[in-house]
Amino acid sequence: MPIPTSLLRGDPPADFDLEVTAGTWPADLTGEMVISSPLPDPSLPHGFFGFGVMNRLSLQPGQHGSAPGTLAWRARLIDSPSRRLYERRPDVFTAGATGYTTPLGPPNMANTAPLPWGDRLFATWDVGRPSELDPVTLGWLGDVGTIDAWGGQSLELGSVFPFLFTSAHPVVDPERGCLWTVKLVPDLGNDFAQAPTIVRWDGDGDQVRCWPIDGASVAGSMHTISQTRHWLIMSDSGNFKADPGAIFGGPKSVSIDDEISLYLVRKDEIDATPPGQPVTAVPFRMGPPPGHYYGVWDDSAGVRVLFEHMDMLDLGFPISAGGLDRNGKPVDPGLAGWYSMGLSTETISEATLDPTSRKLTDLVSVRDDWSWNLQLSAMDWSTEGISAPTLHHAAYHGCRPGGITRRALDFYADRIDESAIPTEDTPGVLVTFERGSLEEKGRWEYPDTSDFITSPTFAPRLAPGGRYAGPNPGGHDGYVVLPVQNDRGFRVEVFDAGNVGAGPVAVASAPRGQTVPALLHAAWLHRAVPAVDSERMPFRNELCDDVLDGVDDDLSAVVRTIAAELDER
Repeated sequence: MPIPTSLLRGDPPADFDLEVTAGTWPADLTGEMVISSPLPDPSLPHGFFGFGVMNRLSLQPGQHGSAPGTLAWRARLIDSPSRRLYERRPDVFTAGATGYTTPLGPPNMANTAPLPWGDRLFATWDVGRPSELDPVTLGWLGDVGTIDAWGGQSLELGSVFPFLFTSAHPVVDPERGCLWTVKLVPDLGNDFAQAPTIVRWDGDGDQVRCWPIDGASVAGSMHTISQTRHWLIMSDSGNFKADPGAIFGGPKSVSIDDEISLYLVRKDEIDATPPGQPVTAVPFRMGPPPGHYYGVWDDSAGVRVLFEHMDMLDLGFPISAGGLDRNGKPVDPGLAGWYSMGLSTETISEATLDPTSRKLTDLVSVRDDWSWNLQLSAMDWSTEGISAPTLHHAAYHGCRPGGITRRALDFYADRIDESAIPTEDTPGVLVTFERGSLEEKGRWEYPDTSDFITSPTFAPRLAPGGRYAGPNPGGHDGYVVLPVQNDRGFRVEVFDAGNVGAGPVAVASAPRGQTVPALLHAAWLHRAVPAVDSERMPFRNELCDDVLDGVDDDLSAVVRTIAAELDER
């Protein structure tokens, strides 16, 4: 099948060393590529609901125990308190439509995105606090903020493990030295419309500060937040919406949106407002819904944002064994738990948001007959790079009719042109766009449709002295590192970021056809060093006596033992 079934096979994380099998590995390619992934779990309905794994690929040979001339791939199941509890008491974990539940609350899977912050590393997802990991061992160090500091849970579903709708993509503010994210609180009486609250953490201690956004509401999630120097940018993702009917065992009834709400909040107003008091937002409407978006840090000429849209992609449609695909054939049972893939081509756009007129101006966009299943992208995340971005590198899976379910096609029949969906697989594509114009500057296609390209990462060429950001930052002066998944074996390809169309300059392959489970977001970490000294919140601080009231003595003892083990670490 063109979608590798190894993505969902559930193999435990494995360490191995990749060997360079083509080209010459660049001597000036440095740092670490970190990639989040969920451990596939056949008991859960969605492949993205599994416990989190953090993967790290050393981009210089011979590092972290790898043999000379080879590249270290190191993968660890994140040993959070909830995962440790699962290993000892799996009987208290109940699988349902939204993932696992326990008497202590829903576990934090931390399986979606890595977030480097200097020498620190965090793992995130949409339904839990960011978790800090040791960059070398990849072991769990602590969650960000107490439940009380977050203002309580989004829904009261437990005590020790809080249910928090948040963002899988918090942002680090390079000037304020803080992390910005959000908390969403659903209104169960209003179709699960969610009120967003801004959350700020300054990097130490167990306290976060929160500000509700006056009058703001999102219908889906807030998978991403972004920023400029003076503004926070927050958009309704719209492509994953809570479906109460399906949650309680009924048929799917909630559809994704064509347009969504987007908000700008000025950072100076947040600074001047006491925590707990509301801040105002400038509202916008736009469509199609964006999954990811990136503000240009320098906003002296306006709030410029690049949007990666998710046209007609409903992540709430997991593939089920026994269904039919786009061509009326039985779905490969090995794909059960993957999401039903896009029902149309997808858009990238770039625009300036005008806070006065509340309109998008200077809009440019790209959508073509090849732009199926826009996956993820790579950019220069240095302050210099996000201030004046030059290139944006995006990976597209291509059309995969075997991964489109008949059920999704019928559900959205009035909103799509089924005749425009190819009946044969189309190539995956890595494309480079010029920022500002979105003119195509380079393209590399994967005509072998069994190649499934995943999250690319930009690694800058370093200036003398090892400073992050090459001498000409912005996305062109460095390398694009692209993992390629295939049931025949996993490999990593490296491209000159300024000339992606020339093809990979080097390829490194896993030994003996080794494969890895589905990879989600990736990031570049300038180095992997042991955890920095910082004040973190011990897990035992969550365990005051009243939170374990009503829990049987054995379960309470196990939880306290886990807390003691983490204290020793």
